[in-house]
Amino acid sequence: MTGWEIERALQTTFVRSLRKPFVRAVREFGLVQPGDRVAVCISGGKDSMLLALLLRQLRQTVDFSLVFLAMDPGYTPAGRAHLEDNAARLGLPLEVFETNVLQVAANHAAGHPCFLCAKMRRGYLYAEAQKRGCNKIALGHHYDDAIGTVLLSLLYGGQVQAMLPRVKAKHYAGMELIRPLYYVRERAVEEWVRGCGLTFLPCDCPARTLENDTKRAEVRALIAALAEKNPQVEANIFNAVKNVNTAGLLGWRDEAGFHSFLDSF
Repeated sequence: MTGWEIERALQTTFVRSLRKPFVRAVREFGLVQPGDRVAVCISGGKDSMLLALLLRQLRQTVDFSLVFLAMDPGYTPAGRAHLEDNAARLGLPLEVFETNVLQVAANHAAGHPCFLCAKMRRGYLYAEAQKRGCNKIALGHHYDDAIGTVLLSLLYGGQVQAMLPRVKAKHYAGMELIRPLYYVRERAVEEWVRGCGLTFLPCDCPARTLENDTKRAEVRALIAALAEKNPQVEANIFNAVKNVNTAGLLGWRDEAGFHSFLDSF
């Protein structure tokens, strides 16, 4: 398929599985407003490329501007070339900046580099987006990432916490992070990739060999196993952080501090 045909497919073949849930999230959470300048953070993977196309199409109905921002954290030459080739095929004018994030993460957190890597990436993306006059950065996290985070936080973090679709930046005044693919299923993205004949190289991260050993991979496998027996499991996990009854909790935190169920006795 040509780039035009791939983008057109989002309005035809994949309108129900991709475009509609994308638009639903944008409207429900107020993710994009007229006058916004949004930096789409393109990693080179399928999710961020899809997000870039959907946001570009959204400009047909919402008056805002886009920057297609890509960080090279230390890709191999082949990885960098594939990223740029895919962007060119889809007509995305990338603005690439270089860092040494992969090397730093590997040197300082060799056993578990993912957390440090993600934190550093986020900081660089906020800073580079702000330099370009953006007030928001858009990331390609989807529904499956969101429900995985809920269980990950519960089982390994000892807390109930969601991956929010919209977050105010703590250290970058006036900046927000948005996740417009919040209602999009990963399998729908994979169907789009196959249907359009697209290819994406795996992450160039040195920790790639650890992927199947990560806690997130364990949680993903657990959810898949449970969903085979009960298809409602995924929706139940997602809804659990939308319908929290604080009267049924031992304790919770907010801006005012910690609260106990005993406070109301």
